[in-house]
Amino acid sequence: MAKEQDAFILSQLNWRYATKRFDPGRKISDPDWEVLEETLRLSPSSYGLQPWKFWIVRSPDLRKKLTPASWGQVQIETCSHLVVVSGLRAMSADYVRHYFQLVTEARGLQEDALQAFEDRIVNTFVKGPMAAEVPAWAAKQTYLAMGTFMMVAAMLGIDTCPIEGISTEQYDHILGLSETDYQTVAVLAAGYRASDDVAQTERKVRFPRHEVIAYL
Repeated sequence: MAKEQDAFILSQLNWRYATKRFDPGRKISDPDWEVLEETLRLSPSSYGLQPWKFWIVRSPDLRKKLTPASWGQVQIETCSHLVVVSGLRAMSADYVRHYFQLVTEARGLQEDALQAFEDRIVNTFVKGPMAAEVPAWAAKQTYLAMGTFMMVAAMLGIDTCPIEGISTEQYDHILGLSETDYQTVAVLAAGYRASDDVAQTERKVRFPRHEVIAYL
């Protein structure tokens, strides 16, 4: 069983590619999409702070408006589900307090059990030297979620395409994010490859293992 599982994982990772053309007639089932949404929610992040929000764009009209802001990439409109990935613009003490309240409740801890840890986070990300770096730091965290999402999608036989080639400022304006605590980082398109997507027949190119993995 273990060997079969290992073979399946590697097979799906080889099967996965950045899909250029989706089949607009095929939609991800509700059960599979629930898994993928939970994958985003359960993704790892530094300190567990989850400095992100994921916007699922269902409106065809909004997708059409986003296409010019995406250099005309057709995946925006043809994919089954479109996820706009955003990161925090700044960290607030209230945000940190909310997170530690959830931790305290989930783990049955005393109210002040993690106060020293909370203070350290506030002093670092709210009042300290990292405050100005939060947008860049949060953006890096979102890539953990995007990677997790794409790997799980591959295991489910669902195609994806991560898209950085967008105007994040235009996305913020079109989606009304400019007045929120979040700013656009990238986009995840998910669905099923079109039969005429020539990219699916191209050989996957990766550096040899000995060039990217070293033992010390």
